[in-house]
Amino acid sequence: MIDLHIHSNYSNDGEFEIADIVTLCKKNGVEFFSITDHNSVKGNKEAALEAEQKGIEFAAGIKIDCNYKGTNLHVLGYHVNWQSEDFARIENADYTKIMDSFGQMVHNLCRLGFVIDAETVLSKAEGKLPSAELIAEVMLSDPKYYTHLLLPYMEEGERSDMPYINFYLDYFTQGKPAYVPVQFMDYRDAIRVIRDNRGIPIVAHPGLNLKGQEEVVEELLNDGAAGLEVFNNYHTLNQADYFASLAQKRNCLMTCGSDFHGKNKPLINVGQYQIIDRYKGDLINSIEKIRKAI
Repeated sequence: MIDLHIHSNYSNDGEFEIADIVTLCKKNGVEFFSITDHNSVKGNKEAALEAEQKGIEFAAGIKIDCNYKGTNLHVLGYHVNWQSEDFARIENADYTKIMDSFGQMVHNLCRLGFVIDAETVLSKAEGKLPSAELIAEVMLSDPKYYTHLLLPYMEEGERSDMPYINFYLDYFTQGKPAYVPVQFMDYRDAIRVIRDNRGIPIVAHPGLNLKGQEEVVEELLNDGAAGLEVFNNYHTLNQADYFASLAQKRNCLMTCGSDFHGKNKPLINVGQYQIIDRYKGDLINSIEKIRKAI
């Protein structure tokens, strides 16, 4: 079993420590994995050591927030030189950008009728970047913040299966009512920094970010991506089939990953995602190419 998309507590929306994630990989039969934290490579050294101790294959990774022609995207980088100062600069720059946007996030929610205290969220973040998921957690954990707008995310509500991430998807993704634009790096620059640091750039869950305009992935491949994350917990079978057939046609890599975060995505577990059987051979060949790039 392979999982090349896992977040640790080095991501602002991740929960588990590296050692616990590697233990989960071992328990769930994951033989090859990558830690792909948001704009951060800090977990890779520890993950490599833990993986070696437990006899699991590991590829250093990162997930970079970026923008392509006005659309926010994520690019996964595998086998990157995690000691490079390039990644430290990315993390520091994005930390500043996201912190600068936090006040507007809270303002937008209050304008919509939510009740939330910014200082409480920052305190709960404990030095990490405050996220939309954390805002939801704070609001849902204290009756003083309850409003009718939270009902869908409360027990037995229609969005209560994964309330924190659903809140983020409903209010803070591009085009949603509380969305705050952040000027992330250009997609081509994200590809360049991964390749400059000996990495393999893969477009993460393109069907999530490009829903309704999936054909744009051809441009992303033309602009330097080595492949697409085809199998994950966001793509419909039709989307997965589209991306897999495109990867075959373009002779590019196809990858797979859970996008595990912990409590923010409680229905997603390490090593679990749906694949289409007829593409297994191509997927295995792609994974072997990534393995051999070590």
